[in-house]
Amino acid sequence: MTNQTESLFKKPITVALTGASGAQYGLRLIDVLVAAGHEVWVMISKAAHMVIATETDIELPAQPQRLAQALSERSGAQPGQIRCFGREDWMAPVASGSGAPSAMVVCPCSTGTLSAVATGASNNLIERAADVAIKERRTLVLVPRESPFSPIHLEHMLALSRLGVVILPAAPGFYHRPQSIEDLIDFIVARILNQLGIEHSLVPRWGEVESTANPSLTKDN
Repeated sequence: MTNQTESLFKKPITVALTGASGAQYGLRLIDVLVAAGHEVWVMISKAAHMVIATETDIELPAQPQRLAQALSERSGAQPGQIRCFGREDWMAPVASGSGAPSAMVVCPCSTGTLSAVATGASNNLIERAADVAIKERRTLVLVPRESPFSPIHLEHMLALSRLGVVILPAAPGFYHRPQSIEDLIDFIVARILNQLGIEHSLVPRWGEVESTANPSLTKDN
């Protein structure tokens, strides 16, 4: 990628989708990051492809170049704004601390991926990219979607949190009075953007809730 291409977009952000339920969160995050002008580096696991096919009507090819084209057409991305990498593309920039972008989000994050990241397994590019983010002290946000959590899951989340990883479960709130599934999805995507320091208007922040909300939400306890 040339310097000219790099200058067209804001800093790259890595988004990985793994095999937990909630593919809509990750796909929506990609769309919002594109709209915000960021370059987006995408990795989608084999299990995530199965989840996407189960939970949505979206058909995404597995081959990285075709996947980038499909995601670009879906999100309205500019040429080169979305880059996709395969499971064992060890020459991808996300595989090295010298080439990785400043932040990474795994959304949704399966408990298997959570375990691998917590133990530094690095068996595939998603796990390696997360390992790089941790060792380089960069922002890493994991969005687990599982219920209930077992002690194994909780121990891994605690270990990662102590390393500075943001654990952001896909558990949307309701104080913004969602009217659709899209509103619930945007609640989580908004929380992710907050962690990345990206301005947005997806949902109102606490204290900005419209006056029609329950008054008890804005009173001091």
